[in-house]
Amino acid sequence: MSDTHFGFKTVDEREKARMVRGVFDSVASRYDVMNDVMSMGLHRVWKAYTIAVSGAREGQQVLDIAAGTGDLTQQFARKVGPTGLVVHTDINEAMLRTGRDRLLDAGMSLPAACCDAEKLPFPDARFDIVSVAFGLRNMTHKDAALAEMARVLRPGGKLLVLEFSQVAAPLRKVYDWYSFKVLPRMGQLIAGDAQSYQYLAESIRMHPPQAELKRMMKTAGFGHVDVHNLSAGVVALHVGLKC
Repeated sequence: MSDTHFGFKTVDEREKARMVRGVFDSVASRYDVMNDVMSMGLHRVWKAYTIAVSGAREGQQVLDIAAGTGDLTQQFARKVGPTGLVVHTDINEAMLRTGRDRLLDAGMSLPAACCDAEKLPFPDARFDIVSVAFGLRNMTHKDAALAEMARVLRPGGKLLVLEFSQVAAPLRKVYDWYSFKVLPRMGQLIAGDAQSYQYLAESIRMHPPQAELKRMMKTAGFGHVDVHNLSAGVVALHVGLKC
């Protein structure tokens, strides 16, 4: 048996995926509303920036991992057009269903797969772009997931990891107060679930900071990795190019 972290708790690593699934089962129906409230709408700016940096163009093949309610999936689909392909994936069925419904409401019928990012059901060198937004920190074996993302990318392909990161030092006390005092209360008021948002705040603190994640991506097979700090490091976009 090996241990890992679930927020600040130490748990059997075999249990983490189930526990994370429980968090997102609980918040799926209110996830988009909570994103708008807790980020004051900034998550839309961060995602738009990710799409711009991706350079996605007509005809490309894109894999959106931990895609949840499909914000990035929808934007990628517009970029690659009818000759391209975007695959919408998530390990959590409730989030995947919510995203599928949103995509259908937007007039998009895209392939979807409920799958584990640590064991992707796709062949080698299948995609031009792989993205994962606000999902990597919830994965038990981040190194294995990054290696899988590298495997399914074509040589010269691009991985985009958009994730909460280490905020600039002068803002840390205020950010901690917001994360641990305000965020769980908003979760209770809006989503009826304070504990899940307490976990989300804790999981951000346990996620590798910018330099460490860059090192992990290089180890996984990305020859060049750029780091874009957004909103003073509240979020970072790591962009890796596969050798």
